[in-house]
Amino acid sequence: MHYMRAGQGPQDAIMSQANPPAPSIRGCTCFRLRRLTRRVTQHYDSHLARAGLRVTQFSLLGMLLRAESLTLSELAARLEMDRTTLTRNLGPLQGAGWVAVMRGKDARSRTAQLTDAGRAAWNNAKPHWRQAQDELNAALGAEAVADLHGLLDDSLTHFHLALDEGPGALQSGPA
Repeated sequence: MHYMRAGQGPQDAIMSQANPPAPSIRGCTCFRLRRLTRRVTQHYDSHLARAGLRVTQFSLLGMLLRAESLTLSELAARLEMDRTTLTRNLGPLQGAGWVAVMRGKDARSRTAQLTDAGRAAWNNAKPHWRQAQDELNAALGAEAVADLHGLLDDSLTHFHLALDEGPGALQSGPA
Protein backbone atom coordinates (compact mmCIF):
# COMPACT_ATOMS: atom_id res chain seq x y z
CA MET A 1 0.00 0.00 0.00
CA HIS A 2 1.28 3.48 -0.82
CA TYR A 3 0.81 6.45 1.51
CA MET A 4 1.18 10.05 0.37
CA ARG A 5 3.78 12.16 2.12
CA ALA A 6 3.22 15.75 3.10
CA GLY A 7 3.46 17.97 0.03
CA GLN A 8 2.68 15.10 -2.30
CA GLY A 9 -0.40 15.29 -4.49
CA PRO A 10 -2.62 12.44 -5.73
CA GLN A 11 -0.85 12.48 -9.11
CA ASP A 12 2.49 11.84 -7.36
CA ALA A 13 0.97 8.87 -5.53
CA ILE A 14 -0.33 7.39 -8.79
CA MET A 15 3.07 7.79 -10.46
CA SER A 16 4.94 6.13 -7.59
CA GLN A 17 2.51 3.19 -7.65
CA ALA A 18 3.02 2.75 -11.40
CA ASN A 19 6.82 2.76 -11.07
CA PRO A 20 7.65 1.33 -7.67
CA PRO A 21 11.32 1.35 -6.72
CA ALA A 22 13.20 -1.86 -7.45
CA PRO A 23 13.44 -4.07 -4.37
CA SER A 24 16.77 -4.17 -2.64
CA ILE A 25 18.18 -7.70 -2.73
CA ARG A 26 20.92 -8.31 -0.20
CA GLY A 27 22.82 -11.49 0.41
CA CYS A 28 22.77 -14.83 -1.33
CA THR A 29 19.41 -16.37 -2.21
CA CYS A 30 20.93 -19.85 -2.29
CA PHE A 31 22.32 -19.46 1.22
CA ARG A 32 18.96 -18.28 2.55
CA LEU A 33 17.09 -21.15 0.88
CA ARG A 34 19.60 -23.73 2.10
CA ARG A 35 19.48 -22.37 5.65
CA LEU A 36 15.68 -22.61 5.65
CA THR A 37 15.62 -26.06 4.06
CA ARG A 38 18.18 -27.36 6.57
CA ARG A 39 15.99 -26.20 9.45
CA VAL A 40 12.76 -27.54 7.90
CA THR A 41 14.48 -30.85 7.09
CA GLN A 42 15.67 -31.18 10.71
CA HIS A 43 12.09 -30.62 11.87
CA TYR A 44 10.60 -33.28 9.59
CA ASP A 45 13.46 -35.72 10.19
CA SER A 46 12.97 -35.52 13.96
CA HIS A 47 9.35 -36.64 13.52
CA LEU A 48 9.94 -39.23 10.80
CA ALA A 49 12.80 -40.83 12.76
CA ARG A 50 10.11 -42.48 14.90
CA ALA A 51 9.16 -44.45 11.79
CA GLY A 52 12.77 -45.09 10.74
CA LEU A 53 12.74 -42.64 7.82
CA ARG A 54 14.19 -39.30 6.82
CA VAL A 55 12.07 -36.75 4.94
CA THR A 56 14.02 -37.38 1.73
CA GLN A 57 13.13 -41.08 1.95
CA PHE A 58 9.50 -40.36 2.85
CA SER A 59 9.18 -38.03 -0.16
CA LEU A 60 10.74 -40.57 -2.50
CA LEU A 61 8.44 -43.34 -1.26
CA GLY A 62 5.46 -41.00 -1.62
CA MET A 63 6.39 -40.15 -5.20
CA LEU A 64 6.55 -43.86 -6.06
CA LEU A 65 3.29 -44.50 -4.22
CA ARG A 66 1.49 -41.96 -6.42
CA ALA A 67 3.19 -42.97 -9.67
CA GLU A 68 3.32 -46.76 -9.20
CA SER A 69 6.29 -47.25 -11.57
CA LEU A 70 8.69 -44.72 -13.08
CA THR A 71 11.94 -44.93 -14.98
CA LEU A 72 14.84 -43.58 -12.96
CA SER A 73 15.05 -40.63 -15.36
CA GLU A 74 11.35 -39.81 -14.89
CA LEU A 75 11.68 -40.10 -11.13
CA ALA A 76 14.79 -37.90 -11.09
CA ALA A 77 13.00 -35.29 -13.22
CA ARG A 78 9.96 -35.20 -10.94
CA LEU A 79 12.20 -34.79 -7.90
CA GLU A 80 14.42 -32.13 -9.56
CA MET A 81 17.37 -34.38 -8.78
CA ASP A 82 20.23 -35.72 -10.86
CA ARG A 83 20.33 -39.47 -11.54
CA THR A 84 23.47 -40.05 -9.46
CA THR A 85 21.90 -38.53 -6.36
CA LEU A 86 18.68 -40.45 -6.98
CA THR A 87 20.57 -43.74 -7.26
CA ARG A 88 22.41 -42.98 -4.01
CA ASN A 89 19.10 -42.16 -2.27
CA LEU A 90 17.42 -45.31 -3.59
CA GLY A 91 20.15 -47.59 -2.19
CA PRO A 92 18.97 -47.67 1.45
CA LEU A 93 15.35 -48.00 0.35
CA GLN A 94 16.23 -50.98 -1.82
CA GLY A 95 18.27 -52.44 1.04
CA ALA A 96 15.26 -52.16 3.35
CA GLY A 97 13.11 -53.91 0.73
CA TRP A 98 10.90 -50.83 0.27
CA VAL A 99 11.78 -50.12 -3.37
CA ALA A 100 12.49 -52.50 -6.23
CA VAL A 101 14.62 -51.32 -9.16
CA MET A 102 14.37 -53.48 -12.25
CA ARG A 103 15.10 -53.45 -15.96
CA GLY A 104 12.81 -51.15 -17.92
CA LYS A 105 11.29 -51.53 -21.38
CA ASP A 106 14.72 -51.67 -22.96
CA ALA A 107 18.11 -52.87 -21.74
CA ARG A 108 19.32 -49.32 -21.06
CA SER A 109 16.47 -48.20 -18.81
CA ARG A 110 15.59 -49.10 -15.23
CA THR A 111 12.34 -48.55 -13.36
CA ALA A 112 11.64 -48.10 -9.68
CA GLN A 113 8.56 -49.44 -7.92
CA LEU A 114 7.32 -49.27 -4.37
CA THR A 115 7.07 -52.71 -2.75
CA ASP A 116 4.33 -53.78 -0.33
CA ALA A 117 6.83 -53.28 2.50
CA GLY A 118 7.58 -49.78 1.15
CA ARG A 119 3.88 -48.95 1.09
CA ALA A 120 3.60 -50.14 4.71
CA ALA A 121 6.66 -48.05 5.72
CA TRP A 122 5.16 -44.95 4.08
CA ASN A 123 1.77 -45.54 5.74
CA ASN A 124 3.49 -46.03 9.11
CA ALA A 125 5.41 -42.77 8.67
CA LYS A 126 2.51 -40.65 7.39
CA PRO A 127 1.09 -39.71 10.85
CA HIS A 128 4.56 -38.53 11.90
CA TRP A 129 4.85 -36.48 8.71
CA ARG A 130 1.35 -35.06 9.34
CA GLN A 131 2.38 -33.97 12.85
CA ALA A 132 5.51 -32.28 11.47
CA GLN A 133 3.45 -30.53 8.78
CA ASP A 134 0.80 -29.40 11.27
CA GLU A 135 3.48 -27.98 13.59
CA LEU A 136 5.10 -26.12 10.69
CA ASN A 137 1.69 -24.73 9.65
CA ALA A 138 1.06 -23.57 13.22
CA ALA A 139 4.52 -22.02 13.58
CA LEU A 140 4.42 -20.10 10.30
CA GLY A 141 0.67 -19.72 9.87
CA ALA A 142 -1.36 -21.67 7.33
CA GLU A 143 -1.72 -18.67 5.01
CA ALA A 144 2.03 -18.06 5.02
CA VAL A 145 2.69 -21.74 4.27
CA ALA A 146 0.20 -21.68 1.37
CA ASP A 147 1.87 -18.50 0.07
CA LEU A 148 5.30 -20.11 0.45
CA HIS A 149 4.18 -23.17 -1.53
CA GLY A 150 2.88 -20.93 -4.31
CA LEU A 151 6.06 -18.85 -4.33
CA LEU A 152 8.27 -21.95 -4.46
CA ASP A 153 6.24 -23.55 -7.27
CA ASP A 154 6.17 -20.31 -9.28
CA SER A 155 9.87 -19.72 -8.69
CA LEU A 156 10.77 -23.18 -9.96
CA THR A 157 8.67 -22.64 -13.09
CA HIS A 158 10.23 -19.20 -13.71
CA PHE A 159 13.70 -20.60 -13.12
CA HIS A 160 13.17 -23.29 -15.76
CA LEU A 161 11.72 -20.79 -18.23
CA ALA A 162 14.53 -18.28 -17.67
CA LEU A 163 17.15 -20.93 -18.28
CA ASP A 164 15.18 -22.47 -21.16
CA GLU A 165 14.94 -25.78 -19.33
CA GLY A 166 12.13 -28.19 -18.89
CA PRO A 167 11.41 -29.72 -15.49
CA GLY A 168 14.03 -32.25 -14.56
CA ALA A 169 16.82 -30.73 -16.62
CA LEU A 170 19.35 -32.12 -14.14
CA GLN A 171 18.79 -35.72 -15.24
CA SER A 172 21.58 -37.37 -17.11
CA GLY A 173 22.18 -40.65 -18.87
CA PRO A 174 19.70 -43.17 -20.26
CA ALA A 175 16.35 -43.85 -18.62
